Amino acid sequence: MSAEPPNAGKRPVTARFASNEARGLLNGIGAFLIWGGVPIYFKLLEHVPPIEIIAHRAVWALLFVLAIVFVTKRQEQLAEILRDPQKLAIFGVSTFLIAANWTIYVWAVNNGRILETSLGYYINPLVNVLLGMIFFKERLNRWQGVAIFFAVVAVAILTLELGVLPWVSLCIAFSFGFYGLFRKKVAVDSTVGLTVETILMFPFALSYLMYLTFADTPASAAGAPAGFIHDGGTLLLLLGTGIVTAVPLILFATAAQRLTLITVGLLQYLAPSLSALIAVFVYHEPFGETRLIAFALIWIGLVIYSFDGFRRRRGAAAV
Repeated sequence: MSAEPPNAGKRPVTARFASNEARGLLNGIGAFLIWGGVPIYFKLLEHVPPIEIIAHRAVWALLFVLAIVFVTKRQEQLAEILRDPQKLAIFGVSTFLIAANWTIYVWAVNNGRILETSLGYYINPLVNVLLGMIFFKERLNRWQGVAIFFAVVAVAILTLELGVLPWVSLCIAFSFGFYGLFRKKVAVDSTVGLTVETILMFPFALSYLMYLTFADTPASAAGAPAGFIHDGGTLLLLLGTGIVTAVPLILFATAAQRLTLITVGLLQYLAPSLSALIAVFVYHEPFGETRLIAFALIWIGLVIYSFDGFRRRRGAAAV
């Protein structure tokens, strides 16, 4: 009887790699589809003030991500950050930035401005290039410069149409850009990072919700629901904001470990694209000729940016 080869029962390395990549792709697509479709979720809560939604989001997200940290045995990473004043100070800034980003986003969604949030997340990669040039002295190559030029022209066109700067788009793009800038200063798993941020938000969020629940205010005197006093359906939706916050982040973290940066970079455009489609075809936000031109310029800039990134990474890999 012949002996089995040493690799019997084991999948070839290429098969395992392909399986990992396929799982990473599914996780990445899932994350960005959730992020792209989340305006529908927040629209269901448009009767709740944005600040209150964000307070609930911080409270319930903390409970969810804390459970994940303990299940995956990453509590030592968490404790290490909480013991380090310098890292905590950095997370204090990133917490403020992500809270501002969430608040502007929810406010915009519930005020019929989903397209502007979509534009903000389209602009964000180009803002990251600009911030890298300003804060890390990174050199702007020719194609990156062209991509940013298209974004600037798009913003100028929208400003002329609106009569003011498209502040929702710019605030979302720059708050998320600066958020990424500060998060890069501390090398930590994304789930642990979100846990730290929600821990820092928690005292303010819970205090605000308790105030809304028990304080004697004109709204409470009139019987308006607030804080933890809502109908069952609304409370379930508010609790679900924690899951909506944490699940795509976990999917994204898994995808980022299994996919190339190029693939992740291309997948990130799924979310604002889906949001834009929802804005136009579900909620019928106006998408006239001027906005079409502005979005087209942004898309051209992103194609140039993505192609340049692909070219440079392929060149680096060859070297």
